[in-house]
Amino acid sequence: MLGNFEYYNPTKLYFGDESLKYLRDELKNYGSRVLLVYGGGSIKKNGIYDEVIQILNESHKEIAEVSGVMPNPTLEKLYEGVNIARDNEIDFILAVGGGSVCDYAKAVSVSVHCDEDPWQKYYLQGEEPTCKIVPVGCILTMVGTGSEMNGGAVITNHETKLKIGHVFGEEVMPKFSILNPQYTLTLPHYQMVAGFYDIMNHICEQYFSGTDDNTSDYISEGLMKSLIHSSRIAMKNPNDYEARSNIMWTATWALNTLVAKGKTTDWMVHMLGQAVGAYTDATHGMTLSAVSLAYYRYIMPYGLDKFVRFATHVWDINPNGKTKEDIALEGLSAMENWMKELGLIMNITDLGVNENMIEGLADSTLIMNGGYKVLERDEIIQIFKDSL
Repeated sequence: MLGNFEYYNPTKLYFGDESLKYLRDELKNYGSRVLLVYGGGSIKKNGIYDEVIQILNESHKEIAEVSGVMPNPTLEKLYEGVNIARDNEIDFILAVGGGSVCDYAKAVSVSVHCDEDPWQKYYLQGEEPTCKIVPVGCILTMVGTGSEMNGGAVITNHETKLKIGHVFGEEVMPKFSILNPQYTLTLPHYQMVAGFYDIMNHICEQYFSGTDDNTSDYISEGLMKSLIHSSRIAMKNPNDYEARSNIMWTATWALNTLVAKGKTTDWMVHMLGQAVGAYTDATHGMTLSAVSLAYYRYIMPYGLDKFVRFATHVWDINPNGKTKEDIALEGLSAMENWMKELGLIMNITDLGVNENMIEGLADSTLIMNGGYKVLERDEIIQIFKDSL
């Protein structure tokens, strides 16, 4: 395992079907004015909202709300939340929802006391907060992003057709996150499987980098095998608590920085997918599934040994009598079959992309990469064409 690194994650996790009861104890650590952030209203239908409000009231908190946080939180929505937080002099932000709601809460947290435009400062210039940060806690209702235990916050600017993520430092990570697998059981099938692939791709982005014998890769392989196994159970029975709890736990460890240690990481699939998302507002996990195979088949010759390992260690491909290329391609075919088994979107055409958008998508990808050029523009254009 090469290189030097530091590892610290400050987020405290409460996991299990009784985990919400710990919210009362955590709220004692923060001020009286709470901003409750949530999405389109599903938490009101399934009763989670009433449970949380009851605990907030019993904890004598003054509550302001930002509802309607969309799956790809927009810049306009960010400004709305910042204004509400300022008007109510918020001490603490409680996000109840999926990764987008958690992302949004973190973006608001670093913007409330910031004198500069957060889009310009954090997303275009990539700067870090120099202002007071409002602490965040998360109650997770959908798995996939790992936002409950990392500093990531993705915001979409429809005007400029850019969807950019900023991974903030440990001071922005949620102070605590509550993970009750029961809260994920009512998700629509489409959102459930999109989350499954988001998890897989997070691991792959970190796995397909580096050639040294790295413990992080062994952990990643175990996480991927667990995800594949549990996803198949969940496909047959979405209410299988054990499978859904394993998936929830895998999602958290897929992107809480652990398996990135000692790795260079890639993230090109995310840049490609987020460009598609900025143009189409499509579900994040589906944008990743639509572009990833074209990308992996393009880069496979440059990292053939790792793709062979992926095939044999994760997908149990028998290597006997086969060339390295044959083994690697068979591994990607196995992943493709699993993706189709889940019912994922397999091309960007089905997400609303046409050939006239390709050059714009390539330009957005390069901008969102922040100058870190993994591929040349013409290579990116080719991958998008291969994804149509």
